[in-house]
Amino acid sequence: MSIRRNKRHSRRSARGFTQLPFKALRNPFKPMEIISTDQLETIHQASLTILRDIGLRVESKTALNLLTDLRADVDHDTGLVRFDPDLIEELLTGIPSEFTIHARNPAKNVHLGGDSLIFASVCGPSFVSDLDLGRRAGNRQDMENFIKLVGALNIFHHDGGSGLEPLDLPPDSRHLDMMYAQITLTDKGWQPSWLDTGKRARDCIEMIKIALQTDDEGLKQKPGIIGGLNTNSPLVLDEGQADGMREFAAAGQPVHITPFTLAGAMAPATVAGAVTQQNAEALGCIALTQAAARGAPTFYGHFTSNVDMRTGSPAFGTPEYAQSVIISGQLARRYELPLRSSSTTASCCVDLQASYESNMSINACIQAHVNNIMQAGGWLEGGLTCSFEKLILDAELLQMQAAFLEPVNTDADSLGIDAIAEVGHGGHFFGAAHTMERYQDAFYQPMLSDWRNFESWQEDGAKSATQRANAIWKQVLHEYQKPPIDAAIEEELQAYMAHRKEEIGREVGH
Repeated sequence: MSIRRNKRHSRRSARGFTQLPFKALRNPFKPMEIISTDQLETIHQASLTILRDIGLRVESKTALNLLTDLRADVDHDTGLVRFDPDLIEELLTGIPSEFTIHARNPAKNVHLGGDSLIFASVCGPSFVSDLDLGRRAGNRQDMENFIKLVGALNIFHHDGGSGLEPLDLPPDSRHLDMMYAQITLTDKGWQPSWLDTGKRARDCIEMIKIALQTDDEGLKQKPGIIGGLNTNSPLVLDEGQADGMREFAAAGQPVHITPFTLAGAMAPATVAGAVTQQNAEALGCIALTQAAARGAPTFYGHFTSNVDMRTGSPAFGTPEYAQSVIISGQLARRYELPLRSSSTTASCCVDLQASYESNMSINACIQAHVNNIMQAGGWLEGGLTCSFEKLILDAELLQMQAAFLEPVNTDADSLGIDAIAEVGHGGHFFGAAHTMERYQDAFYQPMLSDWRNFESWQEDGAKSATQRANAIWKQVLHEYQKPPIDAAIEEELQAYMAHRKEEIGREVGH
């Protein structure tokens, strides 16, 4: 049944806030392809040449040992690793092409791979902004409020990484507070933004085991988290990322391998060159996940964009970004791996630029059949800022995409021939029986857009979309209700946090 025909497909709060329900999304359309099969193979072979002749520098001794055991050519003095093409081809086999991520609430489990599509919120910014207080350093209260909003906005399937860094908490242990907030303030799945040391990755694994009340083997059978690895482009994998990824792979938790290749700065100043380098880095790191645990769920990550060649500043939501997303989709399908990308903008405020760059990114992700769209809610200023108003703007964009992905019904009732006959020539359909049966939920109902005429809009204060977004996130936060969680689970999580903070305090003290 169409999303526009079923009243259960929309939810209106007591004060008029409208949103779609939480539901799994599928992309029914054919993926877009912008390069030929031969061109795709050229990029693949060039990537293998880079790995064979130039190699990756890996800064983790543990990872170097694993790669040595894997028969890679490892120089332990320099950390340089070269891969035989046949070894890469061999390691690309046997990786799951689809898997399920289990949430604390089983109704919010998500599938990853195939034609599935999940939206995850922003992660990583050090700053936060809204219309009331402006741009400021991230703090605990804003972090918790952002997680609450992501939990309450049904269009987001996953909390992508707690939104922002709470800089008012100790840097060595704040990841524990962030994970606790993600687990307790929403019952959706979550993705940590701190897979940057082995110990932090282990904390994440232990806390999800508590949240899901499972053990190591149970977590392998039913993964509960998604981890992410970023290379230090060009061609470097640092110790923390390597060790964090190894912990996740050994625990059976999916990891996306996402090089940070900015064309013109950390990669060649062409789309083809940047994607080729991205692909080489991704394939080399995928090999490392398989060295840690053969068959570990791993998926392909895209984050290739370009810089402003006048200033060197990163640019996002560009035509080149969109092209690289779609080529990455072709590569991921070649390797039969799920795909991760992002919704991005370089805009410093929630304005027209933020809208069209984010829309460019999201459309490219849909066309490329990205499975996990990260940074899909709240990203601003090239990822430096997490914005409350931008979260609402993005929720609207994503809801519109979700409605667009719904199949079009062409049964006799939908074709409306009887209605056309009833209205006849030169009439209107406002009062037709066909319309009256459907008018309340015939079409997508916007969260943010204002479709009234100028006079009605002006009489209501002439509010811009950004001002309306400000009112909406406050309303959602006001109506937020914490999802149920067993008190014993919260106590166990708190005990684990207290124990680890004590350990970290001793380590830092030394």
